[in-house]
Amino acid sequence: MRFLFFLLGLFFLCTNSYAQELEEYELPPQGKAEYKHCCGGNHKNEIGIANAPFFSFTEKAINYGLHIHYIRAIGKSPYGIGLGYKRIFDERQQQIFSVAGSYRSCSWVYNVSPGFTLEEGEGGDTNLLFAINFEAGYERDFGNFHIGPFAEIGYFSEDVQFGLGLHIGYGF
Repeated sequence: MRFLFFLLGLFFLCTNSYAQELEEYELPPQGKAEYKHCCGGNHKNEIGIANAPFFSFTEKAINYGLHIHYIRAIGKSPYGIGLGYKRIFDERQQQIFSVAGSYRSCSWVYNVSPGFTLEEGEGGDTNLLFAINFEAGYERDFGNFHIGPFAEIGYFSEDVQFGLGLHIGYGF
């Protein structure tokens, strides 16, 4: 419970202490609006890692989860697409492989990642199930690196999981 209060405090500290009036779009001389990442680097690629405790609504248990992704921006827009991998360290040994769609609005980032999960079933069988993750995060840029809290909810054919954690990314 203390960890949850720590994450919420970190979240509100980041959002309130860096409140700024910044332009998200700028007009070039041709008059056509182009997206500009208003809070730092205009990176085309991102490699990110996120870790969090995930609460399983089916099992009523908390398990550690690790999420790794690669996102590539689509042109000069705030949208990106990439690949993701998430591992939940529980008795089912869940591994989630996904295609990640991303939208970046200044310091806020929203991801939707449909894919499939591999998990160990009864008798050592491996089950292949549909999965989808929804993620929202707030990040601050420090050069090419960015860091911040995130919240994620994942739906799997047999479970729903919720996690609050920390995201660290590198843009290039």
